[in-house]
Amino acid sequence: MNRWYLLAAGASLFAVVCFAQTNPGDSQILQALLAEVRQLRQDLKTTTIATQRSQILVYRLQGQEAAVGRASQRLDQAREMLARTQDERKHVVADIKQDEDAAGSAENSAAQKSSIENTLAEFRMRLQSLESEEQQHQAREIEAAQELRAEQARLSDLRDQLDLLDKALENAGRRTDSGSR
Repeated sequence: MNRWYLLAAGASLFAVVCFAQTNPGDSQILQALLAEVRQLRQDLKTTTIATQRSQILVYRLQGQEAAVGRASQRLDQAREMLARTQDERKHVVADIKQDEDAAGSAENSAAQKSSIENTLAEFRMRLQSLESEEQQHQAREIEAAQELRAEQARLSDLRDQLDLLDKALENAGRRTDSGSR
């Protein structure tokens, strides 16, 4: 029985000694794997943040492109209104000149001259009104052009930010590719 007892004790001692010993190569491998897992977690976190930022920038870019489109449309409308007013003013000026020439003609009777003078007075009032409208449309056009330039500048800034983010991601990808080789 002593033999069995001695054999059991020896086997237990042998098992404890075997488990207590660790291979130094295994420990280094585990440490390297742990470092790699930590680096992968950090890379995943960085990529997730970069993806979220790029999505936000893309949404802002789309919104800003729409704002530029609206500002461009307002500028086009202001220019169209100004052109119409200027065209109408030119016609009224031509009508005034024509009536002035007719009023100066000796062929017309007094009644005709009186009618022409009344028409001239109406044309001159309309001309003053059109000149006032033209100034307002010019002011709107200038304001719309300034607004368009401001919106285009914001759009350009967003595009620059997106380009910088793209380059940063590209460089990060290159570092990751060269680090894994």
